[in-house]
Amino acid sequence: MPLNRTLGSITVTALTDGEGAFFQPRAEVFPQATAAHWAEADRRDPGSVTADGQWWLQFRSFAIRVGDGPVTLVDAGIGPADSLAASWAPVPGRMPAELAAAGIDPADVETVVLTHLHSDHIGWAVTGTAGRPYFPNASYLVQRTELDAAGTLNPGLPAGLIAPLRAAGQLRVVDGETALTPAVRLLPT
Repeated sequence: MPLNRTLGSITVTALTDGEGAFFQPRAEVFPQATAAHWAEADRRDPGSVTADGQWWLQFRSFAIRVGDGPVTLVDAGIGPADSLAASWAPVPGRMPAELAAAGIDPADVETVVLTHLHSDHIGWAVTGTAGRPYFPNASYLVQRTELDAAGTLNPGLPAGLIAPLRAAGQLRVVDGETALTPAVRLLPT
C-alpha cells in the first residue's frame, strides 16, 4: 500500500512509479552545491544516494483527495516502456499498480497537475499508439509558460502530449496561482 498522510480533511498519497540511478552524478548536475548542501540533502532524504555516492531517484506522483471527493494527481510519472522518459528512466513505471493499491481507478482522477513538462513527470499522461489520455475523465493543468516552452524542452511534446490532450478536450492551460478545490490551490514556483 502506498504511503499516505492525512492533513485535516486532505489525504495525500505518495505513488512511486519507479526508482533508479540518475544518468549523471549529482555533483555534475548541481556544481554549485557545497559539501554542506549535500550533507543536508542526505540528512533529509537518505535514500537519494547510494553507498558509493550515486544519485538514486524515486520517481513519484502524489494523489490528493479532500474528504471522499475526487482525486487530483500531481504529476504523471515516468510512464510505460515506450514513454518519452524511456531513454534514461527505469521504465516501465508501476503507476497503474500503485493507483490500484491506493484504491484509485484512473477514471476517478478529476485533475492531473503537470508541474512541469520534463519526461519523468508526464509519462502516464498520454499513452498508447493512439495517444489517448490515460486518465480519461481528468482535466490536465499545465502552466502557460510550460506550454509555450514545450517544443524547446522536447520536440516530441507538442505532438505526443499537447495535441492529444487538446483533441480530447482535456488540456487546461493556467497562468499562475489556481484554485483546484476550496481547500487546495496550485502555487507556481
